[in-house]
Amino acid sequence: MSLHVDNVSLLLGDGDQQVKALDGVSTVVNPGELVAIVGPSGAGKSSLLAVCGGLRAPTSGSVSIDGIEISGLTPSALTKIRRDRIGFVFQQSNLVPALTSIDQLLLLVHLQGRRPGKADRDRAAALLDEVDMSHRANRRPDQMSGGERQRVGIARALMTEPNLMLVDEPTSMLDHNRGHAIVELLAGRCRDHNVATLMVTHDRGMLDAATRILNISDGKLSEATSE
Repeated sequence: MSLHVDNVSLLLGDGDQQVKALDGVSTVVNPGELVAIVGPSGAGKSSLLAVCGGLRAPTSGSVSIDGIEISGLTPSALTKIRRDRIGFVFQQSNLVPALTSIDQLLLLVHLQGRRPGKADRDRAAALLDEVDMSHRANRRPDQMSGGERQRVGIARALMTEPNLMLVDEPTSMLDHNRGHAIVELLAGRCRDHNVATLMVTHDRGMLDAATRILNISDGKLSEATSE
């Protein structure tokens, strides 16, 4: 299933302070695609992710995930969509400090209202192995490097078998080589799990693995290149 963004605009602020964070944005992200959004600070990258993830309602236009328009959903239905169909990878990994790597993944099962069973534990272990973190399964975040925490974050985002992944500046805290490895890993998991993935970044050196590259400037989206 895919992400459809149709003529989305977003106004922020009030009165004379009101600004148009997004201006008639439209795009489609298909299963297995990693679409990168590039642009300067303040261009609308984070606003676009927030709207696509149902964290902020658009002023006009629509966002659909798996054919479901999310802007008209009740808060509880929207929470369920975010929990079950969207995987978030944050700029900083946002792992729970007290939990081990494998428990970070199993926490999502608890949030679905279930007690993790053997199948859940096996899936969590398999995902950690896919991101080369099985040897850190019992480590807490403060016992891991920044790159290792990001790998756990990617595994956690895949734990609920999401249809869509939204990725916010995943390499900003990493050097070039580690950052490139993270993006390659993300693109591979996106293809292997047939997940539609939207990634925002300011770093054009991280675009080799992207299926498509879009540029955002002053809230407007356009085709871009990796140069």
